[in-house]
Amino acid sequence: MVKFYDSSFSYDYSFPAVTLAYFLRYPNPYSTHVLSTDVIDRRFDPDTQELHTVRLHLKRSKLPGAVLKILPRSLLGASTAGDTQAYILEHSIVNIREGWMDTVSQNLEWTGVLSVVERQTFRRPADIFRTNRCEKSAAAHGLLESGLNETTDVETSVTLHSKIGENIRKRRAARAAADAKAAELEEEQPAKVGFFKSWSTASIQRSIELIGLKRAEKSQPNAKEGMKIVLQRMRQGGLVAVMEGMRQDREKILMGRNDVNDRS
Repeated sequence: MVKFYDSSFSYDYSFPAVTLAYFLRYPNPYSTHVLSTDVIDRRFDPDTQELHTVRLHLKRSKLPGAVLKILPRSLLGASTAGDTQAYILEHSIVNIREGWMDTVSQNLEWTGVLSVVERQTFRRPADIFRTNRCEKSAAAHGLLESGLNETTDVETSVTLHSKIGENIRKRRAARAAADAKAAELEEEQPAKVGFFKSWSTASIQRSIELIGLKRAEKSQPNAKEGMKIVLQRMRQGGLVAVMEGMRQDREKILMGRNDVNDRS
């Protein structure tokens, strides 16, 4: 079973500003659980005018109590308090010529328990795309366009899939095939037991996916607010203000203080 989360919204900022803020969004007051960000690969294609980037994020998280009740801490690598860390792999493509950016982020840990894939598409509105104001403003300000009422449309989708018990079901299927030649009375009882065990595994899968879906619904608004803070800093003081804000947020991480409770 697979769970989905979808949302659409717009930032009241130009496309160049939003794409830059995306790469500068960690840390911010809404993401002090992000411990580090590293660029693994980056290349620019002059023919397509596309920037390809691969980054690795290390995030601290507190597992929901409901998950800890279903699965042992040893399986999740969690501490006695439920704290754990996870790596997130992020791929992004920016096409400044056509005015769009596509991103895909996915967890590298616990994929057998719950695989989470987030996809985002950022697009410049068609009427803005037909103008050249972004190039003019880039020369004037370096970051933001001077035109008013410029927006960037964003579409987000999150796919959650739990694979708990799939290998067990495969082994059971193979065992059932091997026992297909057994007497009818001998194979009826194992079949019934297998059915109930399979139902129990499916229930665990659904529970884990629902927990992940609820967490995604709570974390996405925080991610949006974090981006807004970076954009506000950029508008007020350019890169200097953004870097100063990142420095202050990083200090809070090192001191173990959060202005906003981690809900992601």
